[in-house]
Amino acid sequence: MKKILMIAAIGATVLASCGKSEKQVALEKQQALAAYRDSIKLDSFRRAEVEAEKRRVEERHQAELAAARRSATRSYSSGGGTVTTSSAGVTSTQAQKKGWSDAAKGTAIGAGVGAIGGALIDKKKGRGAIIGGLAGAGAGYAIGRAEDRKSGRVQPKQ
Repeated sequence: MKKILMIAAIGATVLASCGKSEKQVALEKQQALAAYRDSIKLDSFRRAEVEAEKRRVEERHQAELAAARRSATRSYSSGGGTVTTSSAGVTSTQAQKKGWSDAAKGTAIGAGVGAIGGALIDKKKGRGAIIGGLAGAGAGYAIGRAEDRKSGRVQPKQ
């Protein structure tokens, strides 16, 4: 009975190991290790690239700040060009807006409405129109100038 169990156990191990040879198992292990090492290398290369890009961006930013500190000048161009201002380490370039500013629109509208209102209210039409036009123009200008400041068209004095 012992001999039969021994032969059956040996037969089972032989059948189980017949599927793959030791060389195939070792080769699969080596391939798995190589794939793992390659993935680690790729990850480290990617991390190095990301760090290098961050470093380049920071260097560009520092260079821009240094240039802005060196030149604390303001230059304006007329005729719809660009406006470049740099002071206190901040540089901004924006296209100069064309057309009427909000202050100019407010002045014109306020003068027209004030003149009509003054002419309707005062018995002497001419005098009422002049007074109303001046008052309306002043109010319209103040409101329009505030809108220009909000939109960034006019910079507050420093």
